[in-house]
Amino acid sequence: MKYRHVIFIVILILVIDQTLKFWIKTHMFMQQEFVIFPNWFRIHFIENEGMAYGLKFGGDFGKILLTMFRLVAVVVGFVYMKKLIKEKYSTGLLICGSLILAGAAGNLIDSMFYGLIFNDSIGYDVAKFLPAGGGYGSFLHGRVVDMLYFPIYEGYLPSWVPFKGGDYFVFFRPVFNVADAAISTGVISILLFQKRFFGKHMHPKAADHPVAKDHVA
Repeated sequence: MKYRHVIFIVILILVIDQTLKFWIKTHMFMQQEFVIFPNWFRIHFIENEGMAYGLKFGGDFGKILLTMFRLVAVVVGFVYMKKLIKEKYSTGLLICGSLILAGAAGNLIDSMFYGLIFNDSIGYDVAKFLPAGGGYGSFLHGRVVDMLYFPIYEGYLPSWVPFKGGDYFVFFRPVFNVADAAISTGVISILLFQKRFFGKHMHPKAADHPVAKDHVA
């Protein structure tokens, strides 16, 4: 796998992610929802100022810090991907790394620029792209657009369930976006297949080890 393949995967994910976010932002009002498949998949428009799946981090200062961390992580990520390619790591690892990198870049674009290029989604008003009065925020203060919602199960838990028995329960509750999904897919795949991805680099062949060669000689 070559570096241009990494760039292609990143660009592909970014195009899908940003196209969907742009459409959502300019065609839906906040909390509007479209049911795609009843009982398990909906398009539900929300925004968040924090991390993936709506998690938050440290108010206004935390928002800037998180955005800067994302920026540094993306830059370092591209450099690190070159290193992995040079050292001939597995194609699977490089694909997963590309997904994580693309996801981080996708949410970074929202955080850096969406406050500048969109006005706010308030009530039943749909946001406009490059509004005459300016955007809803400043540089680094954009909110991440989320829309993918999979409430696979909704209902009251049986009374025998410990601690939560009788409570109303939704699975899966978080609303997320394509960038979040790319990051999660990449991270989970690396955790599941780490031995396959890192095996030959963690345990070099004995024939390649200097001690082994001396012993054989």
